Amino acid sequence: MGACVCKDKNQDPPITQAEESDSSSHASMHRQRDHSYYHSVATASGSDQSDRRHRHRHSHNRSHNHQRQHHGSHRRRRETEKEDVDRLVLETLFVIRTLVDNAQEPPLAMLILHEIADCDQGWLNVVKSLIRVIPMEDPLGPAVIALLLDECPLPTKDALLELKNHLNFKEMEVVETYGRPCQQRNICVLLGCLAEKLAGPNSISLLTTDILNYLIDHLKPTNHPIVILHSMVALEKFAQTSENKMRITQALQQCEVHPMTLLEDWYQRNNDNTPLSYSRREVGFCAGWCLDNLFIKEGRPFSYEQLDRSHLNVMLNSNDVSEYLKISADGLEARCDASSFESVRCTFQVDSGVWYYEVTIVTDGVMQIGWATKDSKFLNYDGCGIGDDEFSMAYDGCRQLIWYHAQSKLHTHRCWKPGDILGLLLDLDNQYLIFSLNGDPLPRYKQLFTHARSGFFAAASFMSFQQCEFNFGAKPFQYPPPVSFKTFNEYGSLRPEQKIVLPRHEKMAMMNNFVVSDDACTLCFDNVADTQLMDCGHRGFCEVCAIQLEKCPICRQRILKRVRMQPEETRTSTPPMQPLIPTPVV
Repeated sequence: MGACVCKDKNQDPPITQAEESDSSSHASMHRQRDHSYYHSVATASGSDQSDRRHRHRHSHNRSHNHQRQHHGSHRRRRETEKEDVDRLVLETLFVIRTLVDNAQEPPLAMLILHEIADCDQGWLNVVKSLIRVIPMEDPLGPAVIALLLDECPLPTKDALLELKNHLNFKEMEVVETYGRPCQQRNICVLLGCLAEKLAGPNSISLLTTDILNYLIDHLKPTNHPIVILHSMVALEKFAQTSENKMRITQALQQCEVHPMTLLEDWYQRNNDNTPLSYSRREVGFCAGWCLDNLFIKEGRPFSYEQLDRSHLNVMLNSNDVSEYLKISADGLEARCDASSFESVRCTFQVDSGVWYYEVTIVTDGVMQIGWATKDSKFLNYDGCGIGDDEFSMAYDGCRQLIWYHAQSKLHTHRCWKPGDILGLLLDLDNQYLIFSLNGDPLPRYKQLFTHARSGFFAAASFMSFQQCEFNFGAKPFQYPPPVSFKTFNEYGSLRPEQKIVLPRHEKMAMMNNFVVSDDACTLCFDNVADTQLMDCGHRGFCEVCAIQLEKCPICRQRILKRVRMQPEETRTSTPPMQPLIPTPVV
């Protein structure tokens, strides 16, 4: 689809020591030469000493001039290298939105940066440039930092130590060196990406007391909302390691007032349509999510316990979602802060008639929002989401594209921005769909019905640091289309327990207590194993899991089709995961 660049995972290991000259070593070498020379002069005769001193003065002056010239050329070379890296980073940021094909080669600028970062000093130069030059106003800025760091080799311990010394968190000199909000944000994005990339002991060693204090200090409400947001996301990613999670939780609890309890009040949906208000909304969303899922505060009720969900009949499906997507407690808002391309479908399927829903854009980066059947696959690490197969179609307002079957076409709308309303109309009777932005419709699209005629869900995929809110009809639409249509919320239905989006630790506890039935799917253990794979004939899978498979997990044969079995067949079938055809003897 283009939300990620094709990656070479077979990278050579990073060089552990930088191959760069140090001006201080040159100065030391000159001093040693001068000392040896003076020692030889002291042992010479008096007349020779006078002559040699005269010659030495000229020699020393020439050496000193040469040294100054060398230092000057060295500084100029370093400045040129810094400018070159800055140019390559900005060029990558500029062209990244044009990468719309997973088979497409990464841009030349990115390949050069990858090669530069193959040694410690080069990696440091790239990282410093990311902090220095990525601007605040570009919606892809933080995602490009994450992408470039993910593409670069893993840093060595020496490189990480040098980075920490350069930023000097202990003396807070980082505020003086990188004082602009965009640079502070970039540092937080950098730390979060490193925590995600170095999970485990390396992440523990990276989270020094100075860095922990730096991130928590940036949670103060007086800071810029974007800096607060990415400080919080960095803490989330450090907390993926249990030891870090415990340290962060303790440090937050030791604050006079838990900073996230103040910030979660910023989560308001009646925004005044200013960029700052939507940034505050992002902060509030993440603060509430952290308090529900990671940094739990004793005595604070969970968000789902404080909501009236009686009017909600359709939500985002927290059981039909890729791994790292965050879903709000009411199931209507979603956000991705991972480096993967996360996707979700709603809980209600439509098969006939005309249907409409709206999406409020909270962030203006890469999201692909549209329609998908159950056959559409979520391959988050491959960068494939809604619109990247023949069973889904999506609108991309950042890159101004319509996606279908992993192919894209430009549309005529301007780039979306926070507060815009995306309208999505699906006419199953006449087989077309229409996307609109703030009530301005695009022409009809029919390609989706080449391979799918029914069984559609509202669906979306999210690049890093993106967020939006869905309206399935529980509240009035802002730009209803001028045709007769149905709303999801009017026709959908959910049991009370299905309306609860549980925090992750509660969901895990429930799964630990879950008893697997004999006819359960052998992959998810949630649904009935009612699907048979053909031509191999193996069973033991539910429909949801079967459509995610390309090869049979038992015999590795390519799956030609999937057959839904009748209930009596599932009860009388051979035990799950047993082949229905004899295995040849070799």
